Amino acid sequence: MSEVRLLPAILASLAIFGLCVGIGVVAVWQSPSLGEQVLEMLDEELFGEILDDSPAMISLKLFLNNLEACIFLFLGGASAGLLTVAILSVNGVIIGVVMELVRQEQGLLFVAASLIPHGIFEIPAFITASALGLMLGQALLLELRGGGDAARRASELGSAFLRIVIPLLAIAAVVEAFITPAIIPLVA
Repeated sequence: MSEVRLLPAILASLAIFGLCVGIGVVAVWQSPSLGEQVLEMLDEELFGEILDDSPAMISLKLFLNNLEACIFLFLGGASAGLLTVAILSVNGVIIGVVMELVRQEQGLLFVAASLIPHGIFEIPAFITASALGLMLGQALLLELRGGGDAARRASELGSAFLRIVIPLLAIAAVVEAFITPAIIPLVA
């Protein structure tokens, strides 16, 4: 698959994600208690389960959690892309909320140290999975209108998911479990 053909869907995914991150940031400005509620929910649902584990187990759990999200982003394309957009949007808002809340409490350098090491792999994985989901939706709509071969296109897109998204998620999980925790105390 040509990266040029993927570029419009990546740009659309980036735009949606960026807009929703911004919405999350503004939401915390408007209602700081919202940020606290989201952080409590994440703490109960995700962080509480993994923080006591070894770094190797944390890495595996992060990988599986992010892989599940990316699979839903990709397969959400079967809903003409609506589910993909919804999942991407919700994740963007949550990230924006958490980023702004942490920025207010710990500062921008802390946020950067917490996100950049693994985010340089994880965010492209999410954006790519979203772009592939949007392209899957486009292929299905094209076939419904009498053109294209959605099954063939889905196979191509699935192959790209395996080649691009999974390795990025694996690297991100290892960095998030082993490297990010070593960097955070340097700026805290």
